Amino acid sequence: MYKELKKFEVSNQFSFSVEDSLEEVCNASEGCGVFLVYAVGADKELIMVGSTGTVQNDGTLKTKNGGLYDKIVNGHQFAKTGRKYSWPAQMKLEDISVLEVVWYETFNDKTKGIPTAVEGQVLQNFLDENGKLPRWNVAF
Repeated sequence: MYKELKKFEVSNQFSFSVEDSLEEVCNASEGCGVFLVYAVGADKELIMVGSTGTVQNDGTLKTKNGGLYDKIVNGHQFAKTGRKYSWPAQMKLEDISVLEVVWYETFNDKTKGIPTAVEGQVLQNFLDENGKLPRWNVAF
């Protein structure tokens, strides 16, 4: 786990295989924060980092309906609508049998971590260690 994520108490994880329904297995909250996606095989490889939620200049949070859950399940990726469709297709292309998704609420009543800032910290650490971004992150 990345050290910048240890302070976020509201978190969980779930596994997703090609045969699963992402809508059914996703246990993410409707809060705001970050999620990390790992390809699980002989090794566990971080392949994507994402976030949802925007902090306004008055310190309040602007969130889309559904928060982390909606971003994970219905967020657009690989030029297709909804990860519930694009992830299984991409997993088949890359011969990935299981994804592990770990999510963290970074902004709530107790903690005020700006989701995109936390996402950026995790990506920066990955870039420092690997010289590139996770393969499912197109850009940051």
